[in-house]
Amino acid sequence: MTKFELIRYIRNTAGEALTLDQIDAVLRALPGAAAHSLRRDGEFALHGLGKLKLVERAARVGRNPRTGEVIEIPAKKAVKFVPAKPLEEALR
Repeated sequence: MTKFELIRYIRNTAGEALTLDQIDAVLRALPGAAAHSLRRDGEFALHGLGKLKLVERAARVGRNPRTGEVIEIPAKKAVKFVPAKPLEEALR
């Protein structure tokens, strides 16, 4: 589904309550809101869809698949998506 298809789907579902520009503005603001919440609380919930959670990945030793050389992979923060129960049930 493209962004435009998503906007049209939301418009058709919400009826005439929202304009296409309003829906587009909300979708453009969503990544910033998610990043802000992840930095502050470590998670961002989208009710009925799931949660984005900030997780710590430990440093580890890896291997370059092309050369076989051993490399050190540094620790980092990553985002993990945990689906909500209604989403999982809808996909069954």
